[in-house]
Amino acid sequence: MSEYALYTKALIGLLAIINPLGAIPIFLSLCGEKTAPEYRKIARTSALSVALILLLSIWCGETILTFFGISIPAFRAGGGLLILLMAISMLHAKQSQAKQTLHEAEEANNKESIAVVPLAIPLLAGPGAISLVIADAHQMVHLSGRIFLSVSAVAAALVVLLALSLAEPIGKKLGVTGLNISTRIMGLLLAAIGIQMITSGLVILLPGLA
Repeated sequence: MSEYALYTKALIGLLAIINPLGAIPIFLSLCGEKTAPEYRKIARTSALSVALILLLSIWCGETILTFFGISIPAFRAGGGLLILLMAISMLHAKQSQAKQTLHEAEEANNKESIAVVPLAIPLLAGPGAISLVIADAHQMVHLSGRIFLSVSAVAAALVVLLALSLAEPIGKKLGVTGLNISTRIMGLLLAAIGIQMITSGLVILLPGLA
């Protein structure tokens, strides 16, 4: 795969797994009766948190895996399986339990600040997104690749900011059907990415499969 194709795949995959449009209904339900300035403040804090989580994963994720003795091929296979399970949930227009469990959702309703937990993590920059950027960062041979991946993470966070800031008009415009369609399309892309990650990891772990 060419370097530019790898960059494009990383950006599209990151936007697909974060799925800002899919987070809009949950964002609106968690914000409840908050005022417009509070909406914007929560959106800004969530977007900033998403950027920081992804950047930390890009630059420090592989070092953390090495510390725990986890190989990149094993992490790719495991991360790919997680992404595939999330994609299956998205294809059914459901919120994956890997992002947020029912208990976490109920607890979030009782919190005054929901910008970082559960919105930024695990809803947006959850285990799937973290797994994806660590695996992609490992594939970036040159420093410029990681810099591009970092720019992609910041761009994804800006998309999150835009989507959450305009959550109410977007939700009314698209409706439940429109949001579900976008979630299913993102789920289809993620399913392909997840399967590719699983196979590329297993080929190295189990060379006899190649």
